[in-house]
Amino acid sequence: MTKPCIICVAITGSVPTKANNPAVPISVTEQIESTHEAYEAGASICHAHVRNDDETPSADPDRFAALQEGLLKHCPGMIIQFSTGGRTGAGRARGGMLPLRPDMASLSVGSNNFPKRVYENPPDLVDWLAEEMRNYDIKPEIEAFDLSHIFQAAKMNADGRILGKVYIQFVMGVKNAMPVDREVFDFYRQTVARLMPDAEWCAAGIGAHQITLNEWTIPAGGHVRTGLEDNVRLDRDTLAPSNAALVRRAADICARHDRPVASCAEARSILGLRGGNR
Repeated sequence: MTKPCIICVAITGSVPTKANNPAVPISVTEQIESTHEAYEAGASICHAHVRNDDETPSADPDRFAALQEGLLKHCPGMIIQFSTGGRTGAGRARGGMLPLRPDMASLSVGSNNFPKRVYENPPDLVDWLAEEMRNYDIKPEIEAFDLSHIFQAAKMNADGRILGKVYIQFVMGVKNAMPVDREVFDFYRQTVARLMPDAEWCAAGIGAHQITLNEWTIPAGGHVRTGLEDNVRLDRDTLAPSNAALVRRAADICARHDRPVASCAEARSILGLRGGNR
């Protein structure tokens, strides 16, 4: 397969801490350094949350601004994707960083269960976040935790709430949500191809399932997500020494399947982003 594979590195998240793995970057400075290493290893998208100094999740636009400034300086061309996830804020505070105009932002289009709570994405909030992304020329990355989210993304694309070619990510392995199941994964791919033939898709596996989804996705023609947000280990017994190590592992799988790793310019072109072919 000659289609370049986009590698997204989810650098921090809002759950793993240094107690889980000392390599998890918490401060903005640590995040910039860790992302730069991952960028040099082949990552073309940085998916980012920010944390307070005590490691608690933060929705502080100033921290997002500082992170964006550092990534623009040290990772030229890299696609910056901010999270609007529900752990870092409530209601419209989740989109407080969107006026910074990152290249992309995550958009969950429906609710689902998480390990100990409901991940609430009510329709009015989803519509507001989607509108803000349109206003600031930000491409949504649709995070699909359930089959219904694929159908909702297709509906929003058809009625203009999501513009252009859809980029959708299957999230599998979250406790109480969609498990890692090969037949479901294949059905997701088929459903996207049927409802949104020109869409690009990605897949993320949580915990030990990260490598499984990388292994399934790359030969199937999708793009991959890796990084310490989702998984802090290289294998059952070995902590990952860095985000870059997980990116290199994904790049090795690409090499095994004779699939090139997308450069930042190629990733921008594939996704129709600023700096690419739109």
